[in-house]
Amino acid sequence: MSDDNQIIIPPSFIALFVEPGRIKPSASREHIYARYDLCEDMANLLTEQASNKLWELGITQTDVLERIHRGLLTQDVGLTELEAGWVVQRLAEILGWEAE
Repeated sequence: MSDDNQIIIPPSFIALFVEPGRIKPSASREHIYARYDLCEDMANLLTEQASNKLWELGITQTDVLERIHRGLLTQDVGLTELEAGWVVQRLAEILGWEAE
């Protein structure tokens, strides 16, 4: 990752790499950037699926988000549990839904 990269990684994502009692991330900037890029892309890719499920199944937004979270954890998508939670929070933010 070059120093002139203009993407700002949100503190909520960086916090996934900060161990309890520490203030600095336990991973390199390059690693965090790569994981953020993957998670941000995943959240954006899931927007259409989430909207469709809400309409098709007639379930609540919370139910849709819970199903997606379970899917991210059970599918071999390569996300940690913390990253999957962040993706669901970000998805809710993009869609303007309230995540619990």
